[in-house]
Amino acid sequence: MTLITRRSILAVGTAAVGAALFPAVTATAAQRSPGKTITVGAGESVELSGTTRLSRLTIAEGGRITAPDGRSISLTVDGVETGQALTETGGSVTLIQAGTYRGDLVLAVTEANDVAYEALTFPFRQALYVGAGGVDRDRSVLSAVTGGRLTDTVARDVSITSTGECFDAVFVQDGTYTLRRPTISLTGNGRCDFVGYGAAVVGDGPATTVVVDGARIRTRGVVRTAVVSSGGANVVVKDSTIQCRNGVLPDAYEPTVDTPYMQSVPWMLGLDGNVRATNLIGDDSRATYLNSTVFSETWGALSVEGGSQLKLTVINSHVGNTGEYGYGTYAIADSTVRVLGSRLDVGSYATICAGTNAVVHYGDSTSQAVAGLNTELELGLSDVELKAIPARNTVVNSGHFGYMFFGPGTLTVDGGTVVNSERATFLNKGQRTNITVDGSRGVRLRPRDGVILQMMELDDPGPVVVDGKLVNQGVYTEPTTDPVKDSSFDVTVAHDTDGAVTLRSIALKGDFYNGMRSAKNMVLTLAGSSVEGVISSTRTAHRTSRIDSSNFDELGIVTNTVGAAVNNGTIVKLDSGSTWTVTGISHLTALTLAADAAVKARHGRSVTLTVDGTVTAIEPGTSYHGALALTVR
Repeated sequence: MTLITRRSILAVGTAAVGAALFPAVTATAAQRSPGKTITVGAGESVELSGTTRLSRLTIAEGGRITAPDGRSISLTVDGVETGQALTETGGSVTLIQAGTYRGDLVLAVTEANDVAYEALTFPFRQALYVGAGGVDRDRSVLSAVTGGRLTDTVARDVSITSTGECFDAVFVQDGTYTLRRPTISLTGNGRCDFVGYGAAVVGDGPATTVVVDGARIRTRGVVRTAVVSSGGANVVVKDSTIQCRNGVLPDAYEPTVDTPYMQSVPWMLGLDGNVRATNLIGDDSRATYLNSTVFSETWGALSVEGGSQLKLTVINSHVGNTGEYGYGTYAIADSTVRVLGSRLDVGSYATICAGTNAVVHYGDSTSQAVAGLNTELELGLSDVELKAIPARNTVVNSGHFGYMFFGPGTLTVDGGTVVNSERATFLNKGQRTNITVDGSRGVRLRPRDGVILQMMELDDPGPVVVDGKLVNQGVYTEPTTDPVKDSSFDVTVAHDTDGAVTLRSIALKGDFYNGMRSAKNMVLTLAGSSVEGVISSTRTAHRTSRIDSSNFDELGIVTNTVGAAVNNGTIVKLDSGSTWTVTGISHLTALTLAADAAVKARHGRSVTLTVDGTVTAIEPGTSYHGALALTVR
């Protein structure tokens, strides 16, 4: 194991910084002279063939200092990477900006680390590059690594600070590395968090394992992400603190969903902001956060993007947003998202589900569950570490909704999970869902507006094409016509494409509304459970008839007018031991009662059922289909 020291790093001149991994490299006296300066005049371009140490650098407006083809150049001043900025909005190339820089300067010339994504190539620069053989000195700007100790397998107590744009602290490619108690501070914009261009820590490649232990990571800037796991990497973050704050978008930036150019959250999700704390992307990538604090100002704390077989896991952690809007976790494609024993303080949603087959689980961090994940995810936790992890329940505090389905998915809420939200616990925007709430160990759902499930049409207007580009300029307009009956759709039976919810061993007070206009039923099953509230097909209306980027926070907020189903059937099944206490007019299309199930009203009131307009007795062990209306008097 070779030791790299701060002292040996600063002794290097035109030889590659980081040569202390190997026998010392001798630099000439001129190269090491503390009085050496470089001046680049207006319109002048100076190319450095190797790393150079200076005491002053002056670049006039229009001047350029560059590295040869296949190489990159980075400037550190007193151990801080600085001065670099993107040359154009939407571009990927950076240059050292005009100005005068004084102090202990290192112009580090390193081997290029070009990362292709879609149609763009991003020329990464990083303080620490780790490959299969350990720290790669030719690709590392080691003058930006201060304090602590480095070896080929671990960095201890190092600090990395950047005030330039698009500079990464640590990039691990097809290698195994541990960051123990690092302090990383990045200020200034990044460029693309789908590859981690400008991120604090990136693990990339199927042979990559990165352990971040006891870290303090703070970023401020557009898409200046803290942690990215991609390309099949396994990133484990434990006992760490991560906080990311928004930056200032370039003046020429146009909000877009075109991922190579996206630098802010699409407002159509009901969100704002331009940095998410973490991202998980690519096939078979994994990211686990254990006993850690992860916060973004807005947008999102723990994101999952495109790929397959993605696994995001949160254990005994504190996750959320410091601003008014944002999500805790995001689930897309066929990702698996697990939140165990954690607290989420979020602006908008605990989870946004936008996947084709996404699976989300909120529950307790039992010893059995954590031990199983330790094996499955190859977390590397010892028996001592496993025993030290306390079993906890999960608590969600959301300023808006609990969970939002922007795409199909499966959600399980169990253990002692508590979900506190201002609005509906489950917001289903026209998606196929399979939601299971198992209250046998104390689940509590507490929406302040009294709505447990709100089904409604997708109110995302989508982007529009302007000059061949996708830009987020769509407008949602509230329909003014009545929905048209789809004669091919049966509202009285369950379909695989419906919005399904199963309640097990729980007592809930709250309402369930199906406000779909198009063909989709709400299928509610009670198994040994009770519900006190309205369960009904409805007609929804937003508070405003027009929603765009200026009033994005109106998305998802609707009122309900109960009425007979058109294409929005409401199917209720009361299994053994279940009770529905009806509190107001409810319109169903099917009702099935087990022999010991009951439909009733509150004390002192009675409930009446009509089927296709005919008053019908409610009898246990019976099924009813058609236009059902339950009234209370």
